[in-house]
Amino acid sequence: MRYTLTTIFLFCFAGLYAQVNTTEVEEFIKEYVKEHRADETKIRAILNEAQFQQEIIDKISRPAEGTMTWERYRKIFVTEERTQAGLEFWKKYQKEVRTVSEQTGVNEEIILGIIGVETYFGRIMGTYRVLDALYTLGFGYPRRASFFKSELAKFLELTSKEKLDPLAIKGSYAGAMGFSQFMPSSYLAYAKSFKDDGSADLISDPADAIASVANYLKVHRWQQGEPVATKATFTRKVTNLNKQVIKPKNKLSDYTALGIKPAANHIPGSTPATLVILDNESDKEHWYGFYNFYVITRYNRSPMYAMAVYQLAEAMKSKKDW
Repeated sequence: MRYTLTTIFLFCFAGLYAQVNTTEVEEFIKEYVKEHRADETKIRAILNEAQFQQEIIDKISRPAEGTMTWERYRKIFVTEERTQAGLEFWKKYQKEVRTVSEQTGVNEEIILGIIGVETYFGRIMGTYRVLDALYTLGFGYPRRASFFKSELAKFLELTSKEKLDPLAIKGSYAGAMGFSQFMPSSYLAYAKSFKDDGSADLISDPADAIASVANYLKVHRWQQGEPVATKATFTRKVTNLNKQVIKPKNKLSDYTALGIKPAANHIPGSTPATLVILDNESDKEHWYGFYNFYVITRYNRSPMYAMAVYQLAEAMKSKKDW
């Protein structure tokens, strides 16, 4: 069978837009306009500019946390280069970091550890238009369509509230943005201005990002002065140890009674703890995670993410010389 160039073009064009359920897009517009009393023409014009990107579907289908060992993951986020970049960032914004830490009770190094893992201290904030990411995932990724449609609605609300250009903001393939990589719903819920003047700019103001990260952890019940994690070693063979949940449900003494020794021996046995097991290429690492470790996983639910934040934070803290 022969195809003309026009036929081939039309076939490809139809295939591109078949990736998005246009009926759902139309329903979304109607619902958003009704709920927010928004200008339908304006909302429709914004979404008409959104572009489906198959690359986004491909990436979210194989996130690093699900495909990497801890050994490989750590080599990306806990490096000498990233540690030095963090120290430079910390020194530049030391006043802001100290002030925010004193106000919230969240450790300075942990605030910076999150910004360091998320965006390399602002160096890598994402290359995808947030609009495209949320549009693609909301209408072309059925597995989590409901979540990303909700985030798209929050993004439209956010850009209207903060007078941001919805066509210009770039972020991750999942739609997270700014120094702190907040999703739109988190931006609306937890973003905080360092100067406490209302509007928070997480896209271009590091001070606001610092304040917002700390606020997020504080709201999720960060425990001031309490430990985050410590290495665990086995003094005897332990069998039938089931995978532990990240939120501590046992006491440290429950584990030490089994012969699992914490590297930090000053932590009271009554401290809530869980055992974190990280897979390497040829072995496993065992750590104690405390309640603050769990709080970090409220930012990203991966134990590897929380451990990377903790270890990068500790690396910066150990080399801080001012």
